[in-house]
Amino acid sequence: MMQSYDLTIVGGGMVGLTLAASLADSPLSIALIEANEPPQLTVEPGLRVSAISYASRAIFEHLNIWQHLNSERISAYKSMQVWEKDSFGKIDFSADEVDCAELGYIIENDQIQTALLQSVQKQQNVTFYALEQLGDIAIGDGEAWLTLKSTKTLTSKLVVAADGANSWLRNKLDIPLTRWDYNHHALVATVKTDLAHENCARQIFTTEGPLAFLPLFEQNLCSIVWSVPPEKAQQLMALSELEFNRQLTRTFDNRLGPCELHSERCSFPLTMRYARDFARHRIALIGDAAHTIHPLAGQGVNLGLLDALSLSQAILENLHADKDIGLYENLRFFERWRKTEAAQMIASMELLKRLFQGDNPVQKTVRDLLLLVTDKVNPLKKQFIRQAMGLSGELPKLLDKL
Repeated sequence: MMQSYDLTIVGGGMVGLTLAASLADSPLSIALIEANEPPQLTVEPGLRVSAISYASRAIFEHLNIWQHLNSERISAYKSMQVWEKDSFGKIDFSADEVDCAELGYIIENDQIQTALLQSVQKQQNVTFYALEQLGDIAIGDGEAWLTLKSTKTLTSKLVVAADGANSWLRNKLDIPLTRWDYNHHALVATVKTDLAHENCARQIFTTEGPLAFLPLFEQNLCSIVWSVPPEKAQQLMALSELEFNRQLTRTFDNRLGPCELHSERCSFPLTMRYARDFARHRIALIGDAAHTIHPLAGQGVNLGLLDALSLSQAILENLHADKDIGLYENLRFFERWRKTEAAQMIASMELLKRLFQGDNPVQKTVRDLLLLVTDKVNPLKKQFIRQAMGLSGELPKLLDKL
Protein backbone atom coordinates (compact mmCIF):
# COMPACT_ATOMS: atom_id res chain seq x y z
CA MET A 1 0.00 0.00 0.00
CA MET A 2 1.39 3.39 -1.01
CA GLN A 3 1.84 5.93 1.80
CA SER A 4 1.76 9.68 1.15
CA TYR A 5 3.71 12.31 3.06
CA ASP A 6 4.31 16.03 2.90
CA LEU A 7 8.03 15.68 3.55
CA THR A 8 10.46 12.78 3.24
CA ILE A 9 13.92 13.05 4.80
CA VAL A 10 16.49 10.62 3.45
CA GLY A 11 19.12 10.18 6.15
CA GLY A 12 18.71 9.97 9.91
CA GLY A 13 22.02 11.46 11.00
CA MET A 14 22.42 14.66 12.99
CA VAL A 15 21.35 16.99 10.18
CA GLY A 16 18.34 14.99 8.97
CA LEU A 17 17.09 14.48 12.53
CA THR A 18 17.53 18.18 13.30
CA LEU A 19 15.29 19.04 10.34
CA ALA A 20 12.64 16.60 11.57
CA ALA A 21 12.86 17.93 15.14
CA SER A 22 12.48 21.52 13.95
CA LEU A 23 9.12 20.61 12.38
CA ALA A 24 7.69 18.84 15.43
CA ASP A 25 4.92 21.41 15.92
CA SER A 26 3.99 21.66 12.25
CA PRO A 27 0.98 19.95 10.62
CA LEU A 28 3.32 18.23 8.13
CA SER A 29 3.41 14.45 7.80
CA ILE A 30 7.05 13.37 7.67
CA ALA A 31 8.77 10.17 6.58
CA LEU A 32 12.34 9.56 7.72
CA ILE A 33 14.38 6.90 5.92
CA GLU A 34 17.60 5.65 7.51
CA ALA A 35 19.71 2.74 6.28
CA ASN A 36 22.03 2.29 9.26
CA GLU A 37 21.65 0.93 12.77
CA PRO A 38 21.28 3.59 15.48
CA PRO A 39 24.47 4.38 17.41
CA GLN A 40 25.32 2.39 20.51
CA LEU A 41 26.59 4.54 23.37
CA THR A 42 29.67 3.29 25.21
CA VAL A 43 31.59 4.23 28.33
CA GLU A 44 34.66 5.05 26.26
CA PRO A 45 34.50 8.23 24.14
CA GLY A 46 33.46 7.77 20.53
CA LEU A 47 36.04 8.32 17.81
CA ARG A 48 33.99 10.88 15.91
CA VAL A 49 33.31 14.13 17.74
CA SER A 50 32.01 17.52 16.67
CA ALA A 51 32.93 21.04 17.71
CA ILE A 52 29.43 22.35 18.34
CA SER A 53 29.26 26.12 17.99
CA TYR A 54 27.44 28.55 20.25
CA ALA A 55 24.81 28.95 17.51
CA SER A 56 24.30 25.20 17.20
CA ARG A 57 23.77 24.95 20.95
CA ALA A 58 21.03 27.57 20.61
CA ILE A 59 19.40 25.43 17.90
CA PHE A 60 19.48 22.35 20.14
CA GLU A 61 18.15 24.32 23.12
CA HIS A 62 15.23 25.63 21.07
CA LEU A 63 14.43 22.10 19.90
CA ASN A 64 14.63 20.79 23.49
CA ILE A 65 17.55 18.53 22.56
CA TRP A 66 20.36 20.12 24.55
CA GLN A 67 18.57 19.43 27.82
CA HIS A 68 18.56 15.71 27.04
CA LEU A 69 22.24 15.39 26.17
CA ASN A 70 24.36 13.70 28.81
CA SER A 71 25.94 16.77 30.43
CA GLU A 72 28.81 14.64 31.73
CA ARG A 73 29.88 13.96 28.12
CA ILE A 74 29.91 17.62 27.05
CA SER A 75 33.21 19.49 27.13
CA ALA A 76 32.71 23.24 26.97
CA TYR A 77 35.86 24.96 25.78
CA LYS A 78 36.46 28.50 26.96
CA SER A 79 39.63 29.25 25.02
CA MET A 80 41.54 28.34 21.86
CA GLN A 81 45.24 28.39 21.10
CA VAL A 82 46.54 28.36 17.52
CA TRP A 83 50.22 28.47 16.62
CA GLU A 84 52.68 27.58 13.90
CA LYS A 85 55.35 25.01 14.54
CA ASP A 86 58.93 26.26 14.78
CA SER A 87 57.85 29.87 14.51
CA PHE A 88 56.68 32.91 16.44
CA GLY A 89 53.18 33.10 14.97
CA LYS A 90 50.36 32.43 17.40
CA ILE A 91 46.90 33.59 18.40
CA ASP A 92 44.86 33.00 21.54
CA PHE A 93 41.06 33.27 21.71
CA SER A 94 39.03 33.56 24.89
CA ALA A 95 35.30 33.55 25.54
CA ASP A 96 35.83 36.48 27.90
CA GLU A 97 36.78 38.65 24.91
CA VAL A 98 33.19 38.46 23.60
CA ASP A 99 31.51 38.33 27.03
CA CYS A 100 30.46 34.70 26.69
CA ALA A 101 30.85 31.77 29.06
CA GLU A 102 32.11 29.39 26.34
CA LEU A 103 33.30 29.44 22.74
CA GLY A 104 31.88 26.05 21.87
CA TYR A 105 31.45 22.43 22.91
CA ILE A 106 33.15 19.16 22.00
CA ILE A 107 30.55 16.38 21.92
CA GLU A 108 30.64 12.85 20.55
CA ASN A 109 28.53 12.47 17.41
CA ASP A 110 26.82 9.39 18.83
CA GLN A 111 25.67 11.34 21.89
CA ILE A 112 24.08 14.04 19.72
CA GLN A 113 22.48 11.61 17.29
CA THR A 114 21.03 9.51 20.13
CA ALA A 115 19.46 12.53 21.85
CA LEU A 116 17.98 13.72 18.55
CA LEU A 117 16.69 10.24 17.69
CA GLN A 118 15.01 9.80 21.05
CA SER A 119 13.26 13.14 20.63
CA VAL A 120 12.14 12.62 17.03
CA GLN A 121 10.83 9.13 17.82
CA LYS A 122 8.28 10.78 20.11
CA GLN A 123 6.94 13.04 17.37
CA GLN A 124 3.44 12.14 16.25
CA ASN A 125 4.04 13.51 12.75
CA VAL A 126 7.09 11.35 11.92
CA THR A 127 7.03 7.82 10.48
CA PHE A 128 10.36 5.98 10.63
CA TYR A 129 11.55 3.69 7.88
CA ALA A 130 14.42 2.15 9.84
CA LEU A 131 17.09 0.02 8.17
CA GLU A 132 15.56 0.92 4.82
CA GLN A 133 17.22 2.18 1.64
CA LEU A 134 15.86 4.00 -1.37
CA GLY A 135 15.79 1.87 -4.48
CA ASP A 136 14.33 4.34 -6.95
CA ILE A 137 12.79 7.80 -7.23
CA ALA A 138 10.67 9.51 -9.88
CA ILE A 139 9.84 13.20 -9.85
CA GLY A 140 6.38 14.27 -10.96
CA ASP A 141 4.68 17.65 -11.21
CA GLY A 142 2.77 17.35 -7.94
CA GLU A 143 4.84 14.85 -5.97
CA ALA A 144 7.81 12.50 -5.95
CA TRP A 145 7.41 8.72 -5.99
CA LEU A 146 9.87 6.71 -3.92
CA THR A 147 10.43 2.97 -3.94
CA LEU A 148 12.38 1.37 -1.10
CA LYS A 149 14.54 -1.70 -1.58
CA SER A 150 12.04 -3.54 0.60
CA THR A 151 9.50 -2.74 -2.19
CA LYS A 152 7.53 -0.34 0.02
CA THR A 153 6.37 2.74 -1.90
CA LEU A 154 5.55 6.26 -0.84
CA THR A 155 4.91 9.69 -2.29
CA SER A 156 6.08 13.03 -1.00
CA LYS A 157 5.67 16.71 -1.84
CA LEU A 158 9.30 17.37 -0.92
CA VAL A 159 12.24 14.96 -0.59
CA VAL A 160 15.33 16.08 1.33
CA ALA A 161 18.76 14.53 0.81
CA ALA A 162 20.45 14.38 4.21
CA ASP A 163 22.25 11.13 3.43
CA GLY A 164 25.83 12.29 3.69
CA ALA A 165 28.82 13.05 1.50
CA ASN A 166 28.22 10.08 -0.81
CA SER A 167 24.51 10.84 -1.06
CA TRP A 168 22.59 8.16 -2.96
CA LEU A 169 19.83 10.63 -3.72
CA ARG A 170 22.16 13.32 -5.09
CA ASN A 171 23.93 10.78 -7.27
CA LYS A 172 20.66 9.24 -8.50
CA LEU A 173 19.42 12.65 -9.61
CA ASP A 174 22.72 13.39 -11.38
CA ILE A 175 23.25 16.63 -9.48
CA PRO A 176 26.79 17.74 -10.49
CA LEU A 177 29.48 18.40 -7.91
CA THR A 178 32.32 20.86 -7.82
CA ARG A 179 34.97 18.93 -5.95
CA TRP A 180 38.65 18.73 -5.29
CA ASP A 181 40.85 16.45 -3.30
CA TYR A 182 42.51 18.25 -0.40
CA ASN A 183 45.32 15.68 -0.75
CA HIS A 184 45.01 15.16 2.96
CA HIS A 185 43.72 12.37 5.16
CA ALA A 186 42.34 13.08 8.64
CA LEU A 187 43.63 10.71 11.30
CA VAL A 188 41.36 10.68 14.34
CA ALA A 189 41.87 9.08 17.73
CA THR A 190 41.35 9.61 21.42
CA VAL A 191 44.52 10.28 23.40
CA LYS A 192 45.40 10.60 27.04
CA THR A 193 47.66 13.52 27.94
CA ASP A 194 49.96 13.97 30.89
CA LEU A 195 48.77 17.53 31.49
CA ALA A 196 45.12 18.62 31.82
CA HIS A 197 43.64 20.32 28.76
CA GLU A 198 41.90 22.93 30.98
CA ASN A 199 38.98 23.22 28.53
CA CYS A 200 41.15 24.73 25.82
CA ALA A 201 40.97 23.69 22.16
CA ARG A 202 44.42 23.70 20.59
CA GLN A 203 45.68 23.54 17.01
CA ILE A 204 49.18 23.59 15.62
CA PHE A 205 49.96 24.20 11.95
CA THR A 206 52.85 22.12 10.64
CA THR A 207 54.33 22.00 7.14
CA GLU A 208 52.38 18.76 6.55
CA GLY A 209 49.04 20.03 7.86
CA PRO A 210 47.14 21.02 11.02
CA LEU A 211 46.94 18.93 14.19
CA ALA A 212 44.06 19.68 16.57
CA PHE A 213 43.63 18.57 20.18
CA LEU A 214 39.97 18.88 21.17
CA PRO A 215 39.22 18.71 24.92
CA LEU A 216 36.93 15.86 26.00
CA PHE A 217 34.83 15.39 29.12
CA GLU A 218 37.80 14.20 31.20
CA GLN A 219 40.63 16.66 31.81
CA ASN A 220 43.31 14.32 30.47
CA LEU A 221 41.44 13.07 27.40
CA CYS A 222 41.50 14.77 23.99
CA SER A 223 40.18 13.89 20.57
CA ILE A 224 42.81 14.52 17.91
CA VAL A 225 42.31 15.40 14.24
CA TRP A 226 45.64 15.12 12.44
CA SER A 227 45.50 16.24 8.79
CA VAL A 228 48.42 14.94 6.74
CA PRO A 229 49.16 13.81 3.16
CA PRO A 230 47.84 10.30 2.36
CA GLU A 231 51.27 8.62 2.46
CA LYS A 232 52.01 10.18 5.85
CA ALA A 233 48.63 9.02 7.17
CA GLN A 234 49.46 5.49 6.03
CA GLN A 235 52.79 5.66 7.87
CA LEU A 236 51.17 6.94 11.06
CA MET A 237 48.52 4.21 10.95
CA ALA A 238 51.23 1.55 10.63
CA LEU A 239 53.35 2.77 13.56
CA SER A 240 53.46 0.92 16.85
CA GLU A 241 51.55 2.65 19.63
CA LEU A 242 54.81 3.61 21.34
CA GLU A 243 56.29 5.23 18.24
CA PHE A 244 52.97 6.91 17.34
CA ASN A 245 52.79 8.41 20.84
CA ARG A 246 56.34 9.76 20.46
CA GLN A 247 55.66 11.34 17.07
CA LEU A 248 52.36 12.82 18.24
CA THR A 249 53.91 14.37 21.36
CA ARG A 250 56.82 15.78 19.34
CA THR A 251 54.60 17.18 16.58
CA PHE A 252 52.38 18.87 19.16
CA ASP A 253 55.40 20.60 20.73
CA ASN A 254 54.83 18.65 23.96
CA ARG A 255 52.16 21.22 24.91
CA LEU A 256 50.24 18.73 27.06
CA GLY A 257 53.17 16.53 28.00
CA PRO A 258 53.57 12.93 26.81
CA CYS A 259 50.57 11.58 24.88
CA GLU A 260 49.23 8.03 24.86
CA LEU A 261 46.71 6.45 22.50
CA HIS A 262 43.45 5.73 24.30
CA SER A 263 41.58 4.28 21.31
CA GLU A 264 42.07 2.80 17.90
CA ARG A 265 43.21 5.03 15.05
CA CYS A 266 41.02 5.82 12.07
CA SER A 267 41.95 7.64 8.86
CA PHE A 268 39.76 8.95 6.07
CA PRO A 269 40.35 11.12 2.97
CA LEU A 270 39.36 14.79 2.91
CA THR A 271 37.49 16.11 -0.10
CA MET A 272 35.76 19.40 -0.81
CA ARG A 273 32.31 18.93 -2.35
CA TYR A 274 29.86 21.60 -3.42
CA ALA A 275 26.65 20.58 -5.17
CA ARG A 276 25.68 22.71 -8.16
CA ASP A 277 22.05 22.59 -7.00
CA PHE A 278 20.93 22.73 -3.38
CA ALA A 279 17.32 22.52 -4.57
CA ARG A 280 15.33 21.25 -7.52
CA HIS A 281 11.66 20.58 -8.16
CA ARG A 282 10.55 18.44 -5.17
CA ILE A 283 14.17 18.10 -3.95
CA ALA A 284 16.42 19.86 -1.40
CA LEU A 285 19.96 19.03 -0.23
CA ILE A 286 21.34 19.73 3.23
CA GLY A 287 24.48 18.90 5.22
CA ASP A 288 27.21 16.79 3.67
CA ALA A 289 24.92 15.85 0.77
CA ALA A 290 25.21 19.50 -0.30
CA HIS A 291 28.78 20.35 0.78
CA THR A 292 31.84 19.06 2.60
CA ILE A 293 34.74 21.20 3.79
CA HIS A 294 38.16 20.79 5.39
CA PRO A 295 37.84 20.10 9.15
CA LEU A 296 40.58 22.54 10.19
CA ALA A 297 38.05 24.96 11.73
CA GLY A 298 35.53 22.31 12.81
CA GLN A 299 32.61 24.02 11.04
CA GLY A 300 31.24 21.20 8.85
CA VAL A 301 28.50 19.93 11.15
CA ASN A 302 27.52 23.45 12.21
CA LEU A 303 27.06 24.44 8.58
CA GLY A 304 24.81 21.40 8.12
CA LEU A 305 22.71 22.20 11.20
CA LEU A 306 22.16 25.72 9.87
CA ASP A 307 21.09 24.18 6.54
CA ALA A 308 18.48 22.14 8.39
CA LEU A 309 17.12 25.10 10.32
CA SER A 310 17.13 27.33 7.23
CA LEU A 311 15.21 24.76 5.20
CA SER A 312 12.76 24.34 8.06
CA GLN A 313 12.21 28.10 8.06
CA ALA A 314 11.61 28.11 4.29
CA ILE A 315 9.18 25.17 4.52
CA LEU A 316 7.16 26.80 7.30
CA GLU A 317 7.06 30.16 5.53
CA ASN A 318 5.75 28.45 2.38
CA LEU A 319 3.26 26.47 4.41
CA HIS A 320 1.91 29.58 6.17
CA ALA A 321 1.63 31.37 2.82
CA ASP A 322 -0.33 28.38 1.47
CA LYS A 323 2.40 27.65 -1.07
CA ASP A 324 3.50 24.25 -2.36
CA ILE A 325 6.55 23.33 -0.22
CA GLY A 326 8.10 21.28 -3.03
CA LEU A 327 7.97 23.74 -5.94
CA TYR A 328 11.44 24.83 -6.97
CA GLU A 329 10.41 28.48 -7.19
CA ASN A 330 9.41 28.28 -3.52
CA LEU A 331 12.76 26.72 -2.60
CA ARG A 332 14.98 29.16 -4.49
CA PHE A 333 15.36 31.52 -1.52
CA PHE A 334 16.65 28.64 0.63
CA GLU A 335 19.01 27.55 -2.15
CA ARG A 336 20.54 31.00 -2.74
CA TRP A 337 20.89 31.57 1.00
CA ARG A 338 22.65 28.32 1.83
CA LYS A 339 24.78 28.17 -1.33
CA THR A 340 26.16 31.61 -0.45
CA GLU A 341 26.94 30.62 3.13
CA ALA A 342 28.56 27.34 2.08
CA ALA A 343 30.63 29.00 -0.65
CA GLN A 344 31.94 31.60 1.79
CA MET A 345 32.89 28.91 4.30
CA ILE A 346 34.59 26.79 1.63
CA ALA A 347 36.56 29.83 0.43
CA SER A 348 37.60 30.70 3.99
CA MET A 349 38.81 27.16 4.68
CA GLU A 350 40.72 27.03 1.40
CA LEU A 351 42.37 30.38 2.15
CA LEU A 352 43.43 29.18 5.60
CA LYS A 353 44.69 25.88 4.24
CA ARG A 354 46.77 27.57 1.52
CA LEU A 355 48.05 30.25 3.88
CA PHE A 356 49.51 27.64 6.22
CA GLN A 357 50.83 25.33 3.50
CA GLY A 358 54.54 24.95 2.83
CA ASP A 359 57.68 26.19 4.53
CA ASN A 360 58.80 29.00 2.23
CA PRO A 361 60.58 31.47 4.59
CA VAL A 362 58.87 34.57 3.16
CA GLN A 363 55.42 32.97 3.25
CA LYS A 364 56.10 31.70 6.77
CA THR A 365 57.03 35.19 7.97
CA VAL A 366 53.93 36.74 6.38
CA ARG A 367 51.53 34.29 8.01
CA ASP A 368 53.25 34.61 11.38
CA LEU A 369 52.82 38.38 11.20
CA LEU A 370 49.18 37.94 10.20
CA LEU A 371 48.58 35.75 13.24
CA LEU A 372 50.24 38.27 15.55
CA VAL A 373 48.32 41.22 14.04
CA THR A 374 45.02 39.37 14.38
CA ASP A 375 45.87 38.53 17.98
CA LYS A 376 46.52 42.21 18.78
CA VAL A 377 43.78 43.97 16.76
CA ASN A 378 40.68 43.61 18.94
CA PRO A 379 37.88 44.22 16.35
CA LEU A 380 39.45 41.77 13.88
CA LYS A 381 39.96 39.20 16.59
CA LYS A 382 36.38 39.53 17.78
CA GLN A 383 35.15 38.94 14.23
CA PHE A 384 37.16 35.70 14.04
CA ILE A 385 35.72 34.60 17.39
CA ARG A 386 32.14 35.34 16.30
CA GLN A 387 32.68 33.37 13.09
CA ALA A 388 34.02 30.41 15.09
CA MET A 389 30.95 30.62 17.35
CA GLY A 390 28.64 30.47 14.33
CA LEU A 391 27.37 34.02 14.83
CA SER A 392 28.38 35.55 11.49
CA GLY A 393 26.66 35.47 8.12
CA GLU A 394 22.91 35.36 7.49
CA LEU A 395 21.38 33.32 10.30
CA PRO A 396 17.91 31.75 10.55
CA LYS A 397 15.33 33.92 12.31
CA LEU A 398 15.46 31.64 15.33
CA LEU A 399 19.00 32.88 16.01
CA ASP A 400 18.33 36.59 15.45
CA LYS A 401 18.85 37.45 19.12
CA LEU A 402 22.28 35.84 19.43
